[in-house]
Amino acid sequence: MKKNIQIAIDGPAGAGKSTIAKIVAETLGFTYIDTGAMYRAVTYKALKQNIHLDDETKLAEMLAVSTIDLKPSEKGQLVFLDGENVSAEIRSNEVTSSVSQVAAHARVRELLVAEQQKLAANGGVVMDGRDIATHVLKDAELKIFMSATVEERAKRRFIDNEKRGIKSSIETLKEEIALRDKMDSEREASPLIQAEDALFLDTTDLSIDEAAQAILKLAEEKMA
Repeated sequence: MKKNIQIAIDGPAGAGKSTIAKIVAETLGFTYIDTGAMYRAVTYKALKQNIHLDDETKLAEMLAVSTIDLKPSEKGQLVFLDGENVSAEIRSNEVTSSVSQVAAHARVRELLVAEQQKLAANGGVVMDGRDIATHVLKDAELKIFMSATVEERAKRRFIDNEKRGIKSSIETLKEEIALRDKMDSEREASPLIQAEDALFLDTTDLSIDEAAQAILKLAEEKMA
């Protein structure tokens, strides 16, 4: 009998984590947990309420009285913040450029990590983010660290923005991604690093399907 394992996928912005994690989860019949969307929701609400993004105490207080729900749908996972569907709003350029600042706060991470661990407690989950294997799901049966070159990640984000009707330039995106890598890797609270027992997957020259199939093969071996 196959067991419901935890699959943790970490990596920098634009590596393809969320897209690939969704495919893996759907193929295995697992629950997909988009931790990045949870941090985006917090950032979106803070911006709406004009809370300074460096004010850890006020951000934590706001989060403590907020509800973030991830709901599957035919159009993919929807993100609800205090009962409102904010799936599109949390993908704006303003949120994207600010989310690392919010995610750097230890208290914010502490509150969201506790929620993420609850969601994953019974296994059968695929979770992606920056510190899943190193902090959120330390005992996950399968850990992947996924990355790609800055150039490739900027190109992917550019195409994604075009589909959403968001104007951007590849050069600006490269700068933003490089800065976000620096912020995520150098933050004090759960920095972006590869877990010692994580497998490295370079997606620069892989299609989405090829990357997903590579992880699915590893998952089948773990579940056997």
